[in-house]
Amino acid sequence: MPTTRQAHELEFLVLRCQRGEPAAFEELVRDWERKLFFYVRRLVANEEDVWQILQEVWLQVLRGIRSLRDPRRLPVWLYAVTRNTVMSHHREEYARDRILDAAERVESTQEPECDSVDDAELVYHGLAQLPRVDREVLTLFFLRDLSIDEVAEVLGIPPGTVKSRLFKAKKSLREILERQGERS
Repeated sequence: MPTTRQAHELEFLVLRCQRGEPAAFEELVRDWERKLFFYVRRLVANEEDVWQILQEVWLQVLRGIRSLRDPRRLPVWLYAVTRNTVMSHHREEYARDRILDAAERVESTQEPECDSVDDAELVYHGLAQLPRVDREVLTLFFLRDLSIDEVAEVLGIPPGTVKSRLFKAKKSLREILERQGERS
């Protein structure tokens, strides 16, 4: 528990940061970087990722410190920003790994699940024409066989949003495939 003097100094530092004083922000980084580094280090194995996450944390702090209403809550706020950044990093890493696994699985599949190689190519070309969010949800659900809840967890969105994105993405893919079928 900080002393009254430390609490006042911390409050003054936050107010100076909120006014946009570069020296105050530098002091904040000096005071907190080591603490946050060791916190992130316990959550992330790769030290290079730790530094990357800390850079993102400081950007978030710089952008958001004006929204901190109670300067005495700075330590809690800093750890929350840091934790959220770490969790975001884990989600992105997980999603990237899952999509890469799906791509490898698709590339290594000798026999497509479609009736013919031509049908598989049409589907892959159709997927390529979809927006990234549609491709992502279809890939995770159909190619990786993840449940709605698992897709939601990977993407960091509610399961209901996954369902609506799946519905929209399937409809869009169907329309693309129908147009391609008309041209052949």
